Amino acid sequence: MSIARIKKNDTVIAIAGADKGKTGKVLSVNPKQGTAIVEGLRKVKKTIRRTEQAEGAIVEVEAPIQLSNLMPYDADKKRGSRIARTQSGETKVRTLKASGKALD
Repeated sequence: MSIARIKKNDTVIAIAGADKGKTGKVLSVNPKQGTAIVEGLRKVKKTIRRTEQAEGAIVEVEAPIQLSNLMPYDADKKRGSRIARTQSGETKVRTLKASGKALD
């Protein structure tokens, strides 16, 4: 599943799961595992161990979410959109099928 339809810094919408309908910015992508970490999606609580420098705490962090549960977000249409690869001069560009806007 190494087609790069979702890349770092893209805005995506969750299309399945507990966070369905929420949008966020992609912080990192792991194509081998088929997951991404998205800002504000799939928040889990994690405990931080107390050390001499810092006090222990319970913090919320973003956990990986499957790429199949994400779709690039089209701000013009206010919904998810599929990706098309179009030729722009010498380079191929990812474009949103809903509005035709280029992502790259």
